[in-house]
Amino acid sequence: MNIPFLGSWRKRHGPAHGVALSGEADRDPEGLAELLSECELLRAHAQSAGVALDDAPSSLEELDQLQPRWRDDPELLPWLGNDAGLYLGTVIVRTVRGAGWRIWPNGQPVVRLANGREIDVVEAGQAWAADGAPELSQLYAELSEH
Repeated sequence: MNIPFLGSWRKRHGPAHGVALSGEADRDPEGLAELLSECELLRAHAQSAGVALDDAPSSLEELDQLQPRWRDDPELLPWLGNDAGLYLGTVIVRTVRGAGWRIWPNGQPVVRLANGREIDVVEAGQAWAADGAPELSQLYAELSEH
């Protein structure tokens, strides 16, 4: 899927200055979910390591077991972390009742649980890519209980 604004939106460092996605969650929640679930870099990296990302919670465990070779590449690390966060969010939205994507006013996608709690999954993905913690599967387990 070629979404012209996404490339420039994902390249920004720090808070977004526009509202490129701010209304997408309300106007087209399924389209937004599809857009955020692409995670092409993570999917390609996982596939090359023999891990199939099927949007199921078990795939998060498999990601947690990957050798973190991306940590040696300072240009790859933030992109992979971003995708890891979006993938975590995708799994949550598709498997946890009442969870959905929300876009903060600064353009940051977050997952909102049925209880109203909002999780910055991209931040979690960045931490996972950089440090391996929190483990994606453990974070999913904690969030799916609520």
